[in-house]
Amino acid sequence: MTEVAERVDPIAEFREDHRKVRDSVLEIADALKRKDLATARKILGELDAFVGPHFRYEEENLYPALRRFLGEYVDELVGEHDGAIETARVCAELLSKDSLTDEEAEEASKAAMKLLVHVSNCDGLAILAERFDPEELERLGRRFAEARRAGVSLLEWADKIRKREK
Repeated sequence: MTEVAERVDPIAEFREDHRKVRDSVLEIADALKRKDLATARKILGELDAFVGPHFRYEEENLYPALRRFLGEYVDELVGEHDGAIETARVCAELLSKDSLTDEEAEEASKAAMKLLVHVSNCDGLAILAERFDPEELERLGRRFAEARRAGVSLLEWADKIRKREK
């Protein structure tokens, strides 16, 4: 029996991912403001698992395809990923503590909110992706599904797979 490839609409999935990330970032920022570390840890763990395949798909497939429209701006998007990964590391370190000071909670909440800028910038790429031909969209959809099946978390991908100077 042959395995049937999962069909993924990369534009619809991409945009839905951004909605989930947006909502998670707002929830984690709220939990941090309330110093609800249990909730913040849970959301951060879910976000780490969810965002890993998304970032991987973007950097390994979508961004190279968008380079023909955006040129060197793609490098800035990868740089935004660097910042998002560092923010995730800082939040993970802070949330490993038993408690947070008011200043630490505020710092972590602000760091989480900075991720919304990337989410907003990145979601706008969907309008350019609409210009890809059907074959390119099909290929991108397969790659998105592959990244999800691999299921590598953000921090694991950043530390072990991503080909980027640290």
